Amino acid sequence: MAAQKNNSDVEIMTRSGYEKLKTELTLLRTDMRLEVANKLEEARAFGDLSENAEYHAAKEEQEKLEGRISRLEYKLNKAKIIDFDDLDTSHANLGTTITIQDLDKNNSFTYMLVGTEESDPKENKISVSSPVGKAIIGKAVGDEVSVRVPKGLRRLKILEITAQR
Repeated sequence: MAAQKNNSDVEIMTRSGYEKLKTELTLLRTDMRLEVANKLEEARAFGDLSENAEYHAAKEEQEKLEGRISRLEYKLNKAKIIDFDDLDTSHANLGTTITIQDLDKNNSFTYMLVGTEESDPKENKISVSSPVGKAIIGKAVGDEVSVRVPKGLRRLKILEITAQR
């Protein structure tokens, strides 16, 4: 699931996530399409296309590029941007910033819950589709959850829920 969806097939995302996808789409439509077109043209110059590995590799790259462009266009057309002023911070939801405590290691972390496309753990943005995201979505301050992560089972407690930009 790329982002949280409801029955009207809306892609919910933050403004920064929307802008990031828009920037990627522009890059793919311009520079990347031109780069792939140049590779195809160069590969055609090698002759017989039926046995031309460079041509087939460039065609495969073109298919992947066009697929990504289509997915981005779909997501952006269905996008609903989160209004941080209207976020309900009584429960963990997409767009909220959550401070959680690891009850076993007694340390805390702050993450923004975002859609899959926006996920960037280095920027403390975790997907609502991730194990931790799934475990805490809909929970309130004080709630405790257990979640299986690659390093094992973690017990987490929600300390704070805010609507930070």
